[in-house]
Amino acid sequence: MNRLEIKAGIQVVKPVEEVFDAIVNNDKMKNYFISKASGPLKNEGEIITWHFPEVAEGFPIRTGKVEPYSYISYYWNDIDGEETFVEMKLEEVKSGLTYIRITEKSKENNEAGIGWLKRNTEGWANFLACLKAWLEYGINLRKDAFNPSQIPS
Repeated sequence: MNRLEIKAGIQVVKPVEEVFDAIVNNDKMKNYFISKASGPLKNEGEIITWHFPEVAEGFPIRTGKVEPYSYISYYWNDIDGEETFVEMKLEEVKSGLTYIRITEKSKENNEAGIGWLKRNTEGWANFLACLKAWLEYGINLRKDAFNPSQIPS
């Protein structure tokens, strides 16, 4: 049976070391993705918790393999409770220019899987755009973007 897999990527005009640090360093992730975390993506097997401003509960993340400046992986649960595997590959295209490729694996090719594919593909596009905006321009695109109490009626 075919399995569904998410793939997303973007080029960031920053050195690979800076991009890597922005992804693994929880204090830097607060500038574009999460509101807080219990720690960095550092030690394989370690469970950390990410908190997002738009939801009350935290999300446990099990750190996978992390190779400085080139590879980050972790496991997390989708809203259905099923664990998925996320890989981020960083490639220095040239000095000061980094390409990030994200893959999230995998779900069955059925209605639930297609729902996951749509939700998380949108989420990864948002993550990459927010990362790029913050690293290149110092802008937090997520600030007040998901707070329903601040949306005019």
